[in-house]
Amino acid sequence: MSLLINKTGILTTIQDLGRKGFARFGINPNGAMDQTAVRLINVLLANDENEAVLEMHYPAPEIVFEEAAIFALGGADLGAEIDGKPLENWRIHFAEKGSVLKFTARNFGNRVYLSVKNGFKIEKILASASTNLTANFGGIEGRTLRKGDRILFSNNAQTRPKNINFRISHSLLPFYSRFPTARVTAGAEFENLKAESKESFLNQVFRITRKSNRMGYRLDGAPLTLKENIELLSSAVNFGTIQLLPDGKMILLMADHQTSGGYPRLANVIKPDLPLAAQLGANDKIGFHLVSLREAEQLYLQFEKEFTLLKIAAKFQNG
Repeated sequence: MSLLINKTGILTTIQDLGRKGFARFGINPNGAMDQTAVRLINVLLANDENEAVLEMHYPAPEIVFEEAAIFALGGADLGAEIDGKPLENWRIHFAEKGSVLKFTARNFGNRVYLSVKNGFKIEKILASASTNLTANFGGIEGRTLRKGDRILFSNNAQTRPKNINFRISHSLLPFYSRFPTARVTAGAEFENLKAESKESFLNQVFRITRKSNRMGYRLDGAPLTLKENIELLSSAVNFGTIQLLPDGKMILLMADHQTSGGYPRLANVIKPDLPLAAQLGANDKIGFHLVSLREAEQLYLQFEKEFTLLKIAAKFQNG
């Protein structure tokens, strides 16, 4: 009743929606980079949306299904194939016992997610199965997955579902791109920027540098400047916070971000657009568009409304 990692991939980990509620102790949240993808494929399978998944990068691992399983893929398109047959993301699939899942090409995006019906049997630490690679806990021994690892299923082998063609509507899927425009709300220190730097922030293109990881993306662009130097106490930051570094460059905080920081907080990527950033890699580009808190709230509520309808439909389809 397990998956076997037959060949090692690069940076394959167990993740869920993160370790929430422990920031006051300095424990960063971790969790999947593309949390929308995780929620969508879990709900597609009628799982709890916070069920643990595999987060994989390219080159991705080769995986053997040691028992039959119903599963789904979401996020990046890494050319998934099972026993040589191409697979689509955002659709329910069935693996026979002994089937081999491979990823053959990075077509777009950087992180693909695998969820199985009823989930994996992973011990939770601080209410989460997510892997914390810095502190070495969570997931499988707090590390990346390697050849020979087995991830147990929560339930026994499954039979082929009747609704094998059930898939997620395009209206719910993130509009992934190597050059997205992410909508942001103004951060606490946005008004401290010089007028020309505000304009530059909203009108220039920023490149994701190679000094980027799950903790944050370093953004390369024309340096921004403040009206005057200000001293800040360390304040809370979040997934999607954009901070201004002393050299005028910016960092976009991601899933493994620290819990607080002392750099000016220029903006925050709104939650519906975090997946767009989550699928970027080195040398991809990003731009920003400022929206009001009210607009951000409306966009979030609209997505959640459609997501709730998907949950209802999936539970009906899965009996």
